[in-house]
Amino acid sequence: MKNRIEDQSGLLIGAHMSVAGGLYRAFERADRVGCTALQIFTKNSNQWNDPLLTSDDIANYRDAENKSNVRIVVSHDSYLINLCGATHELLEKSRRAFISEIERCRLLGISFVVFHPGAHTTQDRRSALKLVSESLNYAHEATTDAKVVALVETTAGQGTNVGSSFAEIAEIISGVKNQDRVGVCIDTCHIFAAGYDIRTSQGYGATMDEFEKLIGFDMLHAIHFNDAKKPLGSHVDRHEHIGQGEIGKEAFGFFINDERLESVPKILETPKGEDGYQMDLENLTLLRSLLKGKRNPSSLNLERN
Repeated sequence: MKNRIEDQSGLLIGAHMSVAGGLYRAFERADRVGCTALQIFTKNSNQWNDPLLTSDDIANYRDAENKSNVRIVVSHDSYLINLCGATHELLEKSRRAFISEIERCRLLGISFVVFHPGAHTTQDRRSALKLVSESLNYAHEATTDAKVVALVETTAGQGTNVGSSFAEIAEIISGVKNQDRVGVCIDTCHIFAAGYDIRTSQGYGATMDEFEKLIGFDMLHAIHFNDAKKPLGSHVDRHEHIGQGEIGKEAFGFFINDERLESVPKILETPKGEDGYQMDLENLTLLRSLLKGKRNPSSLNLERN
């Protein structure tokens, strides 16, 4: 029998969970720490290999989802995909792989797939941003029977990665023909490393005002909650546990208590503990404690399955 924590806060929060042993196992791990939101890879994130989903894979996944307290699932695509790849070979390979990611989400009933816009390497940034838009159009045209929404993830701007400013994200979105199938995932570590200071109420307000002006909250469908190991504007992507990094826990309270973001899933991508659960539990407990007002939980119920 396993311990199962039920979230009493009403928050839509969770973590990225391993799918080791089967995609459905992610729900067991999510329920163990009280997730109401979940992110997974639907395949190995560091390989091009794309094994077919069997009918058993899909059935087991859907059965586990139906029994879980998780209310929303987000997929993250392979780290190898570069939708603005500078070479024809890499670009075509990335596009085919991204189409597969969408198809896997369709089969599993996952509504969102998060992706890194890519690195421009030898190109200029404007050309690279246009290429990301074109790649999304290509993928959407190849998957007209899918309603999966591709979420452009904000980046730290490390190396030649594009998408480190809201302006660049907006430019990518503006070039997508089907606006119903594109959106945004904000990563707190990434935007901080890119130079957005969210540590104070004034800084948070200015950051979200810029997001609303350039992109709009209707496009925001997921937030990755990560503290940062490196300073503001470092352009270095290194995640840290909530409240233990350069951002600090107060900033996450701004997100948690922002009513405009109440329906947006907030998902941890912080380092796992030795057992894979303890640090998630501690991070989620801290996040719940930041909630103000009547939704603030007095405790979590621990039940036996």
